[in-house]
Amino acid sequence: MNDEAGSEAERKMQFLYALRSKGVTDKRVLSAMESIDRGPFIRGLFAERAYEDMPLPIACGQTISQPSVVGLMTQALQVSARDKVLEIGTGSGYQAAILSKLARRVYTLDRHRRLVREAREIFDALDLSNITAITRDGSFGLEEQAPFDRILVTAAAEDPPGPLLAQLKEGGIMVVPVGQSDAVQHLIRVRKTPDGLEYDELRPVRFVPLLEGLGKDG
Repeated sequence: MNDEAGSEAERKMQFLYALRSKGVTDKRVLSAMESIDRGPFIRGLFAERAYEDMPLPIACGQTISQPSVVGLMTQALQVSARDKVLEIGTGSGYQAAILSKLARRVYTLDRHRRLVREAREIFDALDLSNITAITRDGSFGLEEQAPFDRILVTAAAEDPPGPLLAQLKEGGIMVVPVGQSDAVQHLIRVRKTPDGLEYDELRPVRFVPLLEGLGKDG
């Protein structure tokens, strides 16, 4: 093994160890995160920090979440190989790429055209053909493809958005950060049962707010 391959293997081991130490223990999730390199999703000044467990800025004033949070959110979603998943907030595309390794089909929405365009380029380069990325106001979901087995929201809402709950299949799960300020947000898991909605509070988090309308970018 040459030095470059050795350092790559070492980096991957450290990356997976960091995930496990933060509570990401699901083997399918760890395998998916091992197979998707975070590097291509981060451009410019911060590219060299792609393998650190920290959030990083990306275009359009957005962020790419730290890998351990991506792992914990994905784990909480309990995705199976037959599931159709809706993601609200494509961002860099990293979370959608992880989901694509676990689900049958992933639809990901973002209000910023530039982010969707750049994410599509990465999906194509990685041959992730089961992801559909769309520029759209994600707060209203994707009614024409509903219902969804799983919904993941990567921006904070005051409450789980009604249109998204309506598009969740009975027996489905939605994971969403909720909170009225940047300082106080909690990750919530919602299960849709025949008797109504069940809520679990998972952990404190910090996400950009879920905004209506399209972003003003190219």
